[in-house]
Amino acid sequence: MTSETESVITFEPDIDDLVPAEVSRLQLAGDPASASSFPKVLRRRLDRFFADQNISPKADRTMWVKIGAGLAVLAGSWIALYALKPDSWRFIALYLLSGLAQTFLLLNIAHDSNHNAISSVPFVNKTLNYVFDVCGINSYMWRILHHRGHHSCINLHGEDDALTGRGIFRFTPHEARASYHRFQHIYALFFYAIFSLDYVFVRDFESFFFPTHKYLKRTRHPAREYAILFAGKAFYLTYMLILPVVVLRKSPLLVAGAFVLVHLIIGLTVSLVFQTTHTIDSTYFPSDRSEFENGVYHIFATTADYATENPIVGWLVGGLNHHIVHHLCPFVCHTHYGPLTRIVRETAEEFGVPYRQHPTMTKAIRHHLILLKQLGNET
Repeated sequence: MTSETESVITFEPDIDDLVPAEVSRLQLAGDPASASSFPKVLRRRLDRFFADQNISPKADRTMWVKIGAGLAVLAGSWIALYALKPDSWRFIALYLLSGLAQTFLLLNIAHDSNHNAISSVPFVNKTLNYVFDVCGINSYMWRILHHRGHHSCINLHGEDDALTGRGIFRFTPHEARASYHRFQHIYALFFYAIFSLDYVFVRDFESFFFPTHKYLKRTRHPAREYAILFAGKAFYLTYMLILPVVVLRKSPLLVAGAFVLVHLIIGLTVSLVFQTTHTIDSTYFPSDRSEFENGVYHIFATTADYATENPIVGWLVGGLNHHIVHHLCPFVCHTHYGPLTRIVRETAEEFGVPYRQHPTMTKAIRHHLILLKQLGNET
């Protein structure tokens, strides 16, 4: 148990490694603080939680139930489609159910497995990480973009992939403003809704073949990952679009409409779950990595929680509403985030470190849109 619970907090990762191993996260790079400083005390308290409870920071029974339930609903909805051969309206209902299952799996299982947070056995995490590919998103590229392009550079303009607005959005005050950005708080939800369609048809291929990030340009991807990219996309589009038309003889227009509707749900949900944790009107956007003497202070300045006292929200969004803890302890399964967030909040209050949170997800969304409006209007 000691080896699993020791130093579960992530500080400054090795930025030369696109996807740092868990052991590299144990290094407290360049920390001049004493043993009684806020980062040190917080780390001890979070580590001690698992030792005192004598539990593993990986998946518990609740997590395995979530994994089983999510996979069962996804598989069950498709089995029902072919077993029952429903009429058009029932087809749409079952198809949408599979889309909701995909949303749940992406937030709850794929994200945790991406961080090796489900099991100490690498094969288990790797296998479950293919949930991304089942949902049409390349797991390999997501892993690189999420680790190297987000966790190592939160809210840094030009580095944090989550701030990539493709010219459509101005997510940071360090980005150039266009005249149409003054409407971005109005059109944001529409573009968020097509976020997952972009990943399925454009973003993954762009990242492999026409990368914009420097770390992707200098990376030689294994041939196996190119094969998985094309095989995964083919598998996804076959079971989502081709088979319902060929086997169930549904109208191509009906299937295409249901497909788009599923992605509107996935895109809007996933976008809002993540955007409300970093890009709100109270978070900070550093100009470079060296602004903070310790990575913990960087996390607290750039990250916010919401609805942490609402277990239903936490259960549905994979604990990502406990986002500060997620960045402090990315290798910990999200079903442990509740008590860890209380430790974080109490320790931050004790040391006078600002802890950002909103009581509900609705308020978090509102403050995200407020930021977009501010950034769209300021020069």
